[in-house]
Amino acid sequence: MKRTLLSIAVTSLFFVYSSTNAQISKSKIVKNNSVKSTITDEQLMDKVQKDALKYFWDYAEPNSLLGRERYHEDNIYPDNDKHVITTGGSGFGLATLLVGVERGFIPRKEAVKRFTHIMDFLAKADRHKGAWSHWINGETGKTVPFGKKDNGGDLVETAFLTSGILMVREYFKNGNVEEKALAAKCDELWKGIQWNWYTKGGEKVLYWHWSPEYQWEMNFPLEGYNECLITYILAASSPTYSIDAETYYKGWTRNGTYLTDKTKYGLPLYVKHNYAEEYGGPLFWAQYSYIGLDPTGLSDKLVKNYFDINKNQTLIDYKYCVENPKQWKGYGPNYWGLTAGYTRNEDGSTGYTAHMPGNDNGVITPTAALSSFPYTPKESMNFLRFIYTQKPEFIGSAGPYDATSINYNNWFTPRYLAIDQGTIAPMIENYRTGFLWKLFMNAPEIQQGLKKLSFQSNKYGIK
Repeated sequence: MKRTLLSIAVTSLFFVYSSTNAQISKSKIVKNNSVKSTITDEQLMDKVQKDALKYFWDYAEPNSLLGRERYHEDNIYPDNDKHVITTGGSGFGLATLLVGVERGFIPRKEAVKRFTHIMDFLAKADRHKGAWSHWINGETGKTVPFGKKDNGGDLVETAFLTSGILMVREYFKNGNVEEKALAAKCDELWKGIQWNWYTKGGEKVLYWHWSPEYQWEMNFPLEGYNECLITYILAASSPTYSIDAETYYKGWTRNGTYLTDKTKYGLPLYVKHNYAEEYGGPLFWAQYSYIGLDPTGLSDKLVKNYFDINKNQTLIDYKYCVENPKQWKGYGPNYWGLTAGYTRNEDGSTGYTAHMPGNDNGVITPTAALSSFPYTPKESMNFLRFIYTQKPEFIGSAGPYDATSINYNNWFTPRYLAIDQGTIAPMIENYRTGFLWKLFMNAPEIQQGLKKLSFQSNKYGIK
């Protein structure tokens, strides 16, 4: 399957696959994932966190030990890309592994070895003014082009990875000799990223891509609102190559013009979601930047509470699925959630699209509801309980499959994507304990960077 930039005007980061393989025979997948209805909520959250952890612990790319772009239970890889790792998804994987250590799901000592190996690999991998590419060859560390001209640094994917790197550093920095050495490796990687290079010579906006071969030809400024907020936070927080506050407010907020007074289902959206102003974008916009960045009570000069933005976007998605204007079979309070991921093509084969209310084809992506626990705990728990106790066919070796559809005779694809599976355990943990939020928000540079951008958070003493 070839991944290309999605041509429909729905968002800034949607990709589409054109699938060449026929529909997968479900009979080839042998599973026994039945869960008793008497299982408690806590046990269910443990289970799905453990299952999602397997993607990055058991099924990691064997040389780099980072997260594969995709893991296919059917072992069918039309593009022969089993060895390709994804930068952003690997960042979510680092956070997932930390959850595994903190909960005792994986041995701390073994995790330190894994993390150390990963940081050594990243130090030797291709970097472009300090940033990593979207895709990396896990066997060689060389850049794998995401598209013809997208063959250099990807600042957004780098930000997702860096968020994970910083949380690893914070978790182990006061540990034993091996752990302190690991933290030092993380620190060095973080300080080597030239965030301000990606302003294209000092423009008051960050750019997504830069390539040694094609320079700035991708020409993709990072302007809100979408999933990219964390990129500006990290760029402002860098102790070595930082941006100023003007770049944030002129670039990300479009000179302060990205606010809106629109509502849906009686819920304010607060900001204009890029190309999705009626319902808001896909749910990963409320998740990717917030693996470490705690939106609870977080404000800046324009936004009073980022948590409200994310909660309302998620509730709008939920209410849309319950309303179910297209009358898809199965949609309802226990089966909801639209975000980018694998999908079902019209011929029954597996494709990829950005599911959201404005692009709804009857496919539910489990990570959408599961990674929304901080915002919609009751609705997310209803989904979690339903899919594990009533739809075991939708559960595979690394948790819920990436794409499911009750409407199409309980269709699913026995496949996973790192960017989707990687947000499940971290966001559930942030709901349960705030573990990753505390690590990231208490990092000294992050505190300073947020203050530089006039962010405030009483929870973390940022004023």
